[in-house]
Amino acid sequence: MTDRYVVAIDQGTTSTRCIVFDRRGQLVSLAQQEHKQYFPRPGWVEHDAMEIWRNVERLAPRVLSRAGIGLDQVAAVGIANQRETTVIWDRRTGVPVGRAIIWQDTRTDALVHSLLAQPGASDISEISGLPLATYFSGPRLRWILDHTPGLRERGERGEVLCGTMETWLIWNLTGRTQHVTDVTNASRTMLLDVRSLDWSPRALDFFGIPRAMLPAVRPSIGGFGTASEGFPGVRIGAALGDQQAALFGQTCFTPGEAKCTYGTGSFLLLNTGPDLVRSDNGLLSTVAYQIAGAPAVYALEGSIAITGSLVQWFRDQLELISSAPEIETLARTVADNGGCYIVPAFSGLYAPYWRSEARGVIVGLTSYITKGHLARAVLEATAWQTREVVDAMNANSGLTLTTLKVDGGMTADNLLMQMIADVLDVPLVRPLAVETVSLGAAYAAGLAVGYWPDLDGLRSNWHIAGQWMPAMDPGVRDLEYANWRRAVERTFDWIQPA
Repeated sequence: MTDRYVVAIDQGTTSTRCIVFDRRGQLVSLAQQEHKQYFPRPGWVEHDAMEIWRNVERLAPRVLSRAGIGLDQVAAVGIANQRETTVIWDRRTGVPVGRAIIWQDTRTDALVHSLLAQPGASDISEISGLPLATYFSGPRLRWILDHTPGLRERGERGEVLCGTMETWLIWNLTGRTQHVTDVTNASRTMLLDVRSLDWSPRALDFFGIPRAMLPAVRPSIGGFGTASEGFPGVRIGAALGDQQAALFGQTCFTPGEAKCTYGTGSFLLLNTGPDLVRSDNGLLSTVAYQIAGAPAVYALEGSIAITGSLVQWFRDQLELISSAPEIETLARTVADNGGCYIVPAFSGLYAPYWRSEARGVIVGLTSYITKGHLARAVLEATAWQTREVVDAMNANSGLTLTTLKVDGGMTADNLLMQMIADVLDVPLVRPLAVETVSLGAAYAAGLAVGYWPDLDGLRSNWHIAGQWMPAMDPGVRDLEYANWRRAVERTFDWIQPA
């Protein structure tokens, strides 16, 4: 019998990867391609959607060749994608009307302020489970329509289509036949009724988005058509936003289980089961996943905008290190932060504050501070931001986090992982499979086609690779946390409305 495999397309913020997994959930081969980042103005971040699609076309045969397998051995393809990133394209030509606007982009700040003052603004959070903020796709769509003459009229006629990145990829993979999204990505637009799992007429009217532009909403795990490009003849079994894919890859299938992915930003998700838990503490009520024919599973999410990208800034803009791993070595040259704190509100503050006008600060500088202290403050910023999200999550869910599953590139930094365990005062565990976003997409796609029989079969693949136990003195923890909170307050109200 010929061995069969599942392929994940992981379309991320800085690169796209295709990964082949076997039945044990082990990585067989990987192919990766970075794409260009565009920063046309301060606060603006864009991608070329056509470049990303061309990369997928190139990666598909490459990853199969490296695995030594043919298309007939691929049981299914699953997609995980950067969420909230928004693209509009011409239905006839397939060409985007402009660059994709990225989840980090803050150009809609003034628009969001004006929308907050409009009648019905308070209803949007109730409908979508999300605060009205620059982070989400709805304001971006409105901005593009407002700033592109004639585009809204074309949208009303169905001449242009819109979607997040999985929608764009599926449309191209299926030969421009399937204009669809899944419930996890749809739940990040502010346009979805998070209970009915369909587009909300009230939200569409509030944002001024033509319904004819929007994709059909489907369960995350089920059917998204059969590929005719890239992986011709292979069924597309699943699509999930990258953080929901990581939750799935970490096998957090039981209410109360949580994971945090440490990448460009960091995202902590807590499974709340079939119950939609509303947040009073700056968290997002979002869809975790939905298996076709079953009720949706929900999650509380704490989104942190800047973590890994702070290390990149330290490397590329300040040039204090030449590679990201060096920050751990540099931070270990000092015993503490020397009284210095860095709050990286480069694109405002996300959870639990949602302050789009905030901007980053470095506080506590004295002549004593060295680049080692700055390196330590960079790592501590990720730890303290995690603590703020966990505190909000514990208060909101009625649950107390006892263990945090972690994944993502930053988990290779042992000092950072120890810092997080210390400030949370709970153990951190890292799985053997580090590619949890891709693995989650593969698990979901394999589940859709019967490659894996059930969720228990996926759980049996999860194995622990690393663990960090808290060791910080409680008095030191409390003092440092109080200092961090004071530093955060210094970021507020930096950008004044025009």
